[in-house]
Amino acid sequence: MASQESQAETRALSASGLDEASAGSPLPVIVLVGPQLGENVGAAARAMLNCGLRELRLVAPRDGWPNEAAQAMATGASREIVDRAAVFGTTAESVADLHRVYATTARRRDLLKPAIGPRELATEVREFAGRGLRSGVLFGAERAGLDNDDVALASHIVHIPLNPEYSSLNLAQAVLLVAHAWFEAGADNPVAASGPRSTTPLATRAELVNLFEHLEQELDASGFLRVAEKRGIMVRNLRSILHRAELREHEVRALHGVVSSLTGRRKDGRSVRQPAQRSGADREAQGPDSG
Repeated sequence: MASQESQAETRALSASGLDEASAGSPLPVIVLVGPQLGENVGAAARAMLNCGLRELRLVAPRDGWPNEAAQAMATGASREIVDRAAVFGTTAESVADLHRVYATTARRRDLLKPAIGPRELATEVREFAGRGLRSGVLFGAERAGLDNDDVALASHIVHIPLNPEYSSLNLAQAVLLVAHAWFEAGADNPVAASGPRSTTPLATRAELVNLFEHLEQELDASGFLRVAEKRGIMVRNLRSILHRAELREHEVRALHGVVSSLTGRRKDGRSVRQPAQRSGADREAQGPDSG
């Protein structure tokens, strides 16, 4: 019998958002980051199926995976969601194939990101799906929620308005509130193509993270991020700026080229050929109209 680790790895490869079966789905992906209790994962799966959502991704579940408590809580048809859940080692890996990511949070953040409620989220995701693009919603661990690095991967923050004197939600309750907003929006705003699609698709999270790492690598080398205490917030702010730009694939490639041109080397360390500089004598000899 295969080990639990190998079973989880196989499930992640076969059921993840990177495969052909889910790549064209208009439904948002639910991503649970660092879930602690299997019962909460199972209850979240039930909440998802109540509202017509089926793709669940888990990031480093505390008690490992598969989890008997999650399977027991996910009774009936929702058991299939748990059995097909994809497991990832990092949040970045879990959203790599998505075009837009939302982070749920009950706290104010230092990051400058648009904040919306569940209803606005539902409308945006449905409109986005009509353009053939995929979205995902991040939910943090029961005790502390999402950390700033996880939130930095998102384009938007989803704030669930609650009693300010007691705003604590169980993980499955938070999933239900967001999933139900999606379900309820379906009557007035069904997923449908909204005009011609752009021939230049939006960049995925993986393509953006690759750009971020390239830029940060060169900023480290230049000394711009030399103050260790400020590096984290600077990196997150830079990522937030680029997230808000809604970059397309060709724009990401162009920015890679810009960074490489400025530094004289590509991300892999290979040198970039720089155009030869003409001397003043050469320019004068060729005249003002020469190229």
